[in-house]
Amino acid sequence: MGADDRLQLATFAGGCFWCMVKPFDEMPGIKKVISGYTGGTTVNPTYEQVCSGLTGHTEAVQITFDPTVISYDKLLDLYWMQIDPTDAGGQFYDRGDSYRPAIFYHNEEQRVLAEESKKDLDKSGKFSKPIAVAVEPAKPFYEAEEYHQNFYRKNPERYTAYQHGSGRAQFIERHWGEQNGTK
Repeated sequence: MGADDRLQLATFAGGCFWCMVKPFDEMPGIKKVISGYTGGTTVNPTYEQVCSGLTGHTEAVQITFDPTVISYDKLLDLYWMQIDPTDAGGQFYDRGDSYRPAIFYHNEEQRVLAEESKKDLDKSGKFSKPIAVAVEPAKPFYEAEEYHQNFYRKNPERYTAYQHGSGRAQFIERHWGEQNGTK
């Protein structure tokens, strides 16, 4: 059994995929993070098609990880700290189904862990509204256009401006502070 045989996938939607890459990309055990589209019916959609709201797809990241280095539970913890889990209608100023938060599980173990994690966050009292993130089976994942990949590295000033302009950075700081492992 080779090292690549133990790699697994995790797929998370949390609004604009630009903001979902960096937190995972910087963690040990993460082999790659790809921005893309999933959950819909259109094959090989373009960004413009997904933004139209007619494809059923959601912007998401697909993470290839080594579970002997980083657990799926740890990925879930990090995921919750990147989003407003009480907002099913989009994230921050990105609205609509293409920006909805969702966990797309790849096997039964991931489904159980995601549901437990969601329930635990809901019970924690950290948020005054119920946790509204969907937990759904993974569907085909389509890689986004190259200019969307690793956006935080290619366009650091625009990425930072977007993080702050959308309200995401302030929300994360207010709710998670130093707990968020992305500082």
